[in-house]
Amino acid sequence: MKLGRIAWFEEKDFQSARERGMEFIELDVNDRAQEFLDNVDVIESRSRQYQMPIGAVGRWGSDRIGKDGICQEELALEYRLIDAAARLGCGVYITGCNYVEELSYYENCTLAISYFEKLLARGREAGVKIATYNCRWNNFVCTPMAFTLIHGYLKDLYIKYDPSHCIYDGGDYLQEARDWGNRFAHVHLKGSLVIGGERYDDPPAGLDQTDWGAFLAVLYAKGYEGGLSIEPHSANWHGELGERGIDYTVRYFRELML
Repeated sequence: MKLGRIAWFEEKDFQSARERGMEFIELDVNDRAQEFLDNVDVIESRSRQYQMPIGAVGRWGSDRIGKDGICQEELALEYRLIDAAARLGCGVYITGCNYVEELSYYENCTLAISYFEKLLARGREAGVKIATYNCRWNNFVCTPMAFTLIHGYLKDLYIKYDPSHCIYDGGDYLQEARDWGNRFAHVHLKGSLVIGGERYDDPPAGLDQTDWGAFLAVLYAKGYEGGLSIEPHSANWHGELGERGIDYTVRYFRELML
């Protein structure tokens, strides 16, 4: 496994990752897709300068399907993002699929499969794995049922997994890792803290309630060799405290990684 973090492509992001001994950075473009595409040359240069690979590229939150079918504009954009990932030597592109309330669950799954089939075809051409994120942000492909129907059918569709989303949804992240860990292509390290049955904070991974040792044990049992990507996501850990939290997570996982 490799340890890295979510960042952006500013030079300081590459410098910081390098200084911490990280092995990659992840770029989540979301609503900055065009900014990312306009700066592929810059990213490629900085990645080479700091010997810091791009471990994953992802786009969260957008509408991929509608009641009338696939959103062609979004599909075209994701094609460009996959091609850019390939140019950067990045082997994982992360995506998702929104749920259309006017359609049945079956119809949503059918459209999602059709959409992902198109991304998978582009990914094969580019040498990039396509993975769905298990975040609930405008995405329904994040539960065992959806995995069974969609990933069960699409044998080369992978999963970007983050235990915190399962925890906050009341699920069993160790069971999901056991059942689907062989399809994980990328993993997020984000802490989760539930108090009184409610989400309280996303503290640095290692200072939270996740049993990271057991989770990594499942990943090792599944032969997982992908990235472990630190995701600073707390409402409280900012500035100097936030930086100390990242340092703590790096030390914590270095002790867990074999």
